[in-house]
Amino acid sequence: MRAPSLPFPVCDANAEAAAPGAFGDLPEWDLTDLYTAPDAPEVARDLARVEEACKAFAARYEGKLAELDSEGLLGCVRAYEEIDLVAGRLMSYAGLRYYQLTTDPERAQFLQNLQEKVTDYTNPLVFFTLELNRLPDETLDALIAANADLARYRPVFERLRAMRPYQLSDELEKFLHDQSSVGAASWNKLFDETIAGLTFTPEGEEEMSLEATLNLLTEQDRGKREAAARELARVFGENVKLFSRVHNTLAKEKEIEDRWRKMPTPQTGRHLANHVEPEVVEALRDAVVAAYPRLSHRYYELKRKWLGLDVLEVWDRNAPLPMDETRLIGWDEARDTVLDAYAGFDPEMASLAAPFFDKGWIDAGVKPGKAPGAFAHPTVTDVHPYVMLNYLGKPRDVMTLAHELGHGVHQVLAAGQGELLSQTPLTLAETASVFGEMLTFRKLLATAKDDAQRKVLLAGKVEDMINTVVRQIAFYDFECKLHAARRGGELTPDDINALWMSVQAESLGPAFNFMDGYETFWAYVPHFVHSPFYVYAYAFGDGLVNALYAVYEEGDADFQAKYFEMLKAGGSKHHKALLAPFGLDASDPKFWDKGLSMISGMIDELEAMED
Repeated sequence: MRAPSLPFPVCDANAEAAAPGAFGDLPEWDLTDLYTAPDAPEVARDLARVEEACKAFAARYEGKLAELDSEGLLGCVRAYEEIDLVAGRLMSYAGLRYYQLTTDPERAQFLQNLQEKVTDYTNPLVFFTLELNRLPDETLDALIAANADLARYRPVFERLRAMRPYQLSDELEKFLHDQSSVGAASWNKLFDETIAGLTFTPEGEEEMSLEATLNLLTEQDRGKREAAARELARVFGENVKLFSRVHNTLAKEKEIEDRWRKMPTPQTGRHLANHVEPEVVEALRDAVVAAYPRLSHRYYELKRKWLGLDVLEVWDRNAPLPMDETRLIGWDEARDTVLDAYAGFDPEMASLAAPFFDKGWIDAGVKPGKAPGAFAHPTVTDVHPYVMLNYLGKPRDVMTLAHELGHGVHQVLAAGQGELLSQTPLTLAETASVFGEMLTFRKLLATAKDDAQRKVLLAGKVEDMINTVVRQIAFYDFECKLHAARRGGELTPDDINALWMSVQAESLGPAFNFMDGYETFWAYVPHFVHSPFYVYAYAFGDGLVNALYAVYEEGDADFQAKYFEMLKAGGSKHHKALLAPFGLDASDPKFWDKGLSMISGMIDELEAMED
């Protein structure tokens, strides 16, 4: 029923080449909690269960939802949820196994075949949403009022019914369901396999992966950074026609479906999926863009001075500071750092994160053919999440670990809501991950040995927050421009390049020069392909966490309990209800200024260190 949802990291430079074993024994996934092997009898058994359950569901309920009483509708929803659970287990296994080695034809074939079968088997379920949305409001309200167990599912009904104005005919909805496995999903797979197969030679003859090459941009040696940037530009340029084709096709496919559904904007579908009002997103976007001068522009001018340069080049954006100690952080140290930070907030948080390290729930090493980036995938509520990293020992990798473990803890806590209610909107899903990063950063800052180390830590955090807020809103603006332009016709690679560059100088500021070739760097960002308009969720989560952390620092005695209750709620509550116990409201335009002021305050502190 659904393919794995795979969030990718905010940082676009988080791995580098290193000798095997340089960080200790890095863990690998043990996927046997899902299935022991692709040909395990349980895979065939569960596929048959999905097929038969979907047929039985349709035979029992199709054309009859309007006749059900409250107990009958409750039974219907629970049956639907059970199918979602089994299908989700199958697709999680196939997806995670594929991302371990995207260049393996057998894994790709297994995923595609499974996806096609699950799509085909679940086609009879399409009627459920359509018929549910045809129920009059008063009818559904009366059924919910009559049954407390059914009332639990009100948020599910509300999310489904938000699509009512954009619902197509039964026949068209079934067609869209059927073709999904060979539509966007296939273009996503082409993108993933192409990205994973790219090789780079920035240092001579030795071939490097995308991850390893990107992370040369964090080297102290400026020559290495420049070589990496120019090699990235060369390879992206050689492949830009293919990436342009992927983006053109996906944007056009989206435009066609949006037009048929009569969605007012390309972003509408994402806002509905995130359960967030368009005006809230626009308030966030406008607040961040207005803050560019006092955030990214101001910070990068400081960094230009620290590096002793007349102008920053794009390969200097993630450069370490001159006083930064160059060292690799072993896996054990990274684990202890994050778990200690979590425990400092609440021992329960550390105990929830510990099994990820001990039970094969993390795949950490950089390997040929492995998907780039990092994510935490919740799988299904009767198993557990899995975290993927490409860990190569940089401080940012430790923060990525803290980020993805935050997701994992959130997913573990939300699992108690059940399959349909545990799924958290992207805007709220980033809360626990960014909060985990903040806890880890504050722990490190508190133990800084001197002002120089404190400066390095503060600068690193500011850069991460700029990547999370400024850069992601610039990405969002790029996507808005891309989809708007595609509605006017096919875009050439040069057209897309120009849209990319139109947001770069505005967001990064006058301290930068942009080398020839940088205009193609949109090509490798996975969010644009996998989840259009996903990126604003990072800025949403960062602003929300900054406001939350301010409440925590003010000494709210019940903060930890409130925080865990928020995570346990999963997708069962709207963001207004989740934030109300903390006295926060994301629909207030001033809310975002609070979050941005935390970043500005850190830059103030860095400026004061110059005196």
